[in-house]
Amino acid sequence: MPILERNDTGAIAHLTLNAPDRLNALSDEMLAALQAQLDALEQDRSIRVVILSGAGKAFCAGHDLKQMTQGRQAEDGGKAYFQDLFDRCARMMMSIQSLPQPVIARPHGIATAAGCQLVATCDLAVAAEGTRFGVNGVNIGLFCSTPMVALSRNIPRKHAFEMLTTGDFISAERAAELGLVNRVVPVDQLEQETMALAEKLADKLGSAVKIGKQAFYQQAQMPLDQAYAYTAEVMAQNMLHRDTEEGISAFIEKRPPNWRQ
Repeated sequence: MPILERNDTGAIAHLTLNAPDRLNALSDEMLAALQAQLDALEQDRSIRVVILSGAGKAFCAGHDLKQMTQGRQAEDGGKAYFQDLFDRCARMMMSIQSLPQPVIARPHGIATAAGCQLVATCDLAVAAEGTRFGVNGVNIGLFCSTPMVALSRNIPRKHAFEMLTTGDFISAERAAELGLVNRVVPVDQLEQETMALAEKLADKLGSAVKIGKQAFYQQAQMPLDQAYAYTAEVMAQNMLHRDTEEGISAFIEKRPPNWRQ
């Protein structure tokens, strides 16, 4: 069985972390498989939305600690390996946000350390009731510094710092309150509810969603005046698209749009 499965339903790609015996840890192999699929999806214009889930009883338990321990056996104590590992993980995470398509995380069970980072990195998240989220590396003496990047950009700083320094889990409901996930649904409705959200996004004009996703992350890093100047230019360019003109005409004429994309 492949360590990462991909199945497409129309314009929706389903990526499933498939190493349930290791709680879908982000091993070297898993990172490579994810990066390969993200690179392929970036060029796949037939796909409008991506759903990311995990097989077995957990979404993702973070990095593969056994594999990391083996990396220590190098002459430098593993320094080069660890630097490369975290660089590769960061590249994969950034690829999710640079992807043209929205990515929806579908966590269940647990999402810890880099697994919690993965949820925070995705554009949207629908969680199953009972899911627990944590950045608990501090409990074993390893502060979750790279997961902190995504986490602190999703939830208020004081709450992020508390999670990082206590190593405590938070519930799915608390994760929704803080903004780490969009909604929490019963386990038996997780797939259905996530698909409903994905289908709603897939029904929008793909080029507009692509433009909007890129602008969303770009403007968030800018001062207010620069953000308005940048997004004004983005909207002006968006208005020039033939399909945008068609969408506006269809709205005025009270009919479904006839989009080419």
